[in-house]
Amino acid sequence: MTATVVLVHGAFADSSSWNGEIERVRAAGHRVIASANPLRGVAEDAAYVRSLLDTIEGPIVLVGHSYGGSVISAAAAGHPGVRALVYIAGFLPDEGESAGELAAKFPGGTLGETLEQVPLSNGVDLYVRQDLFHQQFAADVPDAQALQMAVGQRPIAAAALDEASPAPAWKDLPVYSLIPTADKNIPAAAQRFMAERAEAEVVEVADASHAVLVSQPEAVAELILRAAKRA
Repeated sequence: MTATVVLVHGAFADSSSWNGEIERVRAAGHRVIASANPLRGVAEDAAYVRSLLDTIEGPIVLVGHSYGGSVISAAAAGHPGVRALVYIAGFLPDEGESAGELAAKFPGGTLGETLEQVPLSNGVDLYVRQDLFHQQFAADVPDAQALQMAVGQRPIAAAALDEASPAPAWKDLPVYSLIPTADKNIPAAAQRFMAERAEAEVVEVADASHAVLVSQPEAVAELILRAAKRA
């Protein structure tokens, strides 16, 4: 039986980040939906994604990149359709933990010094500075493509990175984690800690950046398809 693969992007990205995976997963016979993550807060974003999940019939493989990992961990909790969770350079927070807390748990992350703030009437949005985006977020992506990503990035509400997560779905589902070893946003050590705690099946991609879903779509799609086959 085929699955529906739902892809949830993280901060400073958008659904087009999954283009390489969409092509490969659809070619394997699965339906694919790349959700537009609002990036407003864990609870709000998870509710949005869960509403989408509620419209899908049959088994679902839920995939999250970066902050999208926090979102899928919450959105899938208790959902009868979700059969597996796949984290791509993603957060696997436990109850009460925030993305910001986990990113700072181990040394090596340099995201904070590259961010710029845009004040809003109800808070602050965060962007990665365009001139620093390539080296920070997507060092192994070609220059021209990284520039397009920098210009088209979607901001995240600053409060979202400090929001405590609810009880996570990864405690009750099969978990897969792809770790890029040259990630400057979420240090590989932090990703290993979270994956080990969740008893995830782990794949490491040597020297890949945080934008591994763009630079290494073959490896990412392979892990998603492995999860889908077992789902």
